Amino acid sequence: MDWYFKVLSNYRVFDGRAHRREFWLFMLVNIIFSGVLMTVDKMLNWQHFAGIGVLSLIYDLLVFLPFFAVQSRRLHDIDRSARWLLLWFIPLLGWLMLLAFWSQPGTPAENRFGPLPKAML
Repeated sequence: MDWYFKVLSNYRVFDGRAHRREFWLFMLVNIIFSGVLMTVDKMLNWQHFAGIGVLSLIYDLLVFLPFFAVQSRRLHDIDRSARWLLLWFIPLLGWLMLLAFWSQPGTPAENRFGPLPKAML
């Protein structure tokens, strides 16, 4: 849970590097929270826009900026520019490329984006 709050507290930080564990644990907790909120929205019949509920929409808006900040830092960890996030606009192929980038181990030493991030246990 510390990883999740670390990403949320660094919502404005688009420079630097994010460890692979930090990124994937944030994504895991984010998916779990989203699933729970979607279920609660469905149970309370609060779904409005194409099946998106009120609670889900509020949560998605709150984590929008931290989500893109941690993606940017994760790409920096593998020595790639945040411009690679433009792959979001290429359906399927771009998404698969981003998934492959996020899964790669980081640069083992300091790179142009900063020192090696410390892995929290």
